[in-house]
Amino acid sequence: MNARGALGKYGEGLAARRLTEAGMTVLARNWRAGRAGEIDIVALDGDALVVCEVKTRRTGRLGPGIYEHPMAAVNRTKAERLRRLAEHWIDQRGGPPPGGVRIDLVGVLVPRRGAPVVEHARGVA
Repeated sequence: MNARGALGKYGEGLAARRLTEAGMTVLARNWRAGRAGEIDIVALDGDALVVCEVKTRRTGRLGPGIYEHPMAAVNRTKAERLRRLAEHWIDQRGGPPPGGVRIDLVGVLVPRRGAPVVEHARGVA
């Protein structure tokens, strides 16, 4: 695994822990729907299905004190792909859950020193 992959895996672990601490149940990590793509985390929040995209970034990536916030990486195209992947998940399991489907985003900022910052945004798309 390269450094980028290791950073992503680290961020996904932190994200899964954050969701669990928030009372959610993680159903799957890195779930693939063939060529359609991958969902980083699939979870249940009560009776709602949560499709969660995780973006991890190191701070200072674009220069001293300047970085792209991880949540800025989810654009309209990415949101549409997540919706299609959610449909694949639901189709494979016989229909939507009673609480519906929500798309969340977890952004992880990893500083050069100190603890990472984990932010969870609900219902982003």
